Amino acid sequence: MKPVGERGEDWFTSIYATHYPDIVRYGIRRLRDADAAAELAQDVFVVAWRRRSEVPERPLPWLYTVARHTLANRWRHGRSQPTPLPLADANQVPGRLVEPEALASIVDLRRALRALPEADQEILRLVGWEDLSVGDAAVVLGCSRSAAAVRLFRARRRLRSVLAASTPVPDSRPASAHV
Repeated sequence: MKPVGERGEDWFTSIYATHYPDIVRYGIRRLRDADAAAELAQDVFVVAWRRRSEVPERPLPWLYTVARHTLANRWRHGRSQPTPLPLADANQVPGRLVEPEALASIVDLRRALRALPEADQEILRLVGWEDLSVGDAAVVLGCSRSAAAVRLFRARRRLRSVLAASTPVPDSRPASAHV
């Protein structure tokens, strides 16, 4: 890690250019508002500049932690907690076409996610949407890697259970047996 004296504008510009889009996407997925997400990202990078001596060599998990805490503080201070952006809209990749069958699966997944406890949703989002490793998700959540791995395992198991309960079981009889 660079000493604080070497963490000047070039260092900051580099982490900002590299990670600003990630933090904005994180905000969009949770706030459903691009302007609010950009404001969140700005707040996160203000904290990063002020606390640059604390930013680790791999800053992204630390930045997600700051974003998570910033959102929690906003929600605690009177703003209602937003509904996370639907999974179908989360990546907002221009030109990406979704087949109807895939869209139905996405809608089912979104419903199943909403049925899970918030802690399960968060670990699944960090690993699935934000593409963090279990170790990096642990940093964001403020727990050990082992605890994050167990949380992820249990969250995935609960998600599979909810999906299985909501998915109709196909009729296994041959088509000729249907009358």
